[in-house]
Amino acid sequence: RIIDVLDTAEYVRVKGCNGNETDMKVSIMKVNDGSKQTVFENCLADVNIPLGEVFTSPVLKGTEGVLNVSKVYLNDINFKNLKVHFKDGFVTDYMCDNYEDEKRCKDLFKENVLFNHNTLPIGEFAIGTNTTAYVSANRYDIVYLLPILIVEKMGPHFALGDTCYSRSEDVAVFNPDGKEIISRDNEVSLLRKSEPDKAYYNCHTDITIPYDEIGRISVVDYSGKETSIIENGRFVLSGTDMLNEPFED
Repeated sequence: RIIDVLDTAEYVRVKGCNGNETDMKVSIMKVNDGSKQTVFENCLADVNIPLGEVFTSPVLKGTEGVLNVSKVYLNDINFKNLKVHFKDGFVTDYMCDNYEDEKRCKDLFKENVLFNHNTLPIGEFAIGTNTTAYVSANRYDIVYLLPILIVEKMGPHFALGDTCYSRSEDVAVFNPDGKEIISRDNEVSLLRKSEPDKAYYNCHTDITIPYDEIGRISVVDYSGKETSIIENGRFVLSGTDMLNEPFED
């Protein structure tokens, strides 16, 4: 159901709440044949464990805004009040509150997330749906102990670097419903055909926003109609009620 709505998107809007300043517009590849194609992969146990996300390679052009997380563990570092700014899908600025000195904060992010690149593109946009993992991890205060394959399922996230289909873009991939996932490339990975040395960054770092910091995730279709998937940290799209059950236990 979530993918069906996402497949109608011209772009997705992600906005934060409870002090989170996230305000992102994410451009989505257009589906030309909805009966045979999709742009979001349904991540079940045949992809990785634990299951529970839908993800895509965003169109970089038009993807812009600010991504903010109150705290997030990236490569074993706890980034505090991380803010990353984007224009046409690339990082343009970044800051965190780990140190009083601004340069030290920027160096921390550049060395450990950008891996000393001057910028990186958004290689993935995803909505994690494993609310059980989210509730359990926060109940026992073990989020910082969990590997990224679990944390990325615990909320919407953006990955900096290569796409999830890096170096296998030409291999057809299908969802369980038989639809081909066509969003295996972005403007950077397409360079492999003309300038292969510019097509890959050899990194992929997920930045997850906790559900409690999500004000709204909505799909805007080509007519301008806006449909909410998440509001105030809870799934509101028709047919997704069961995803909220762990919050109520």
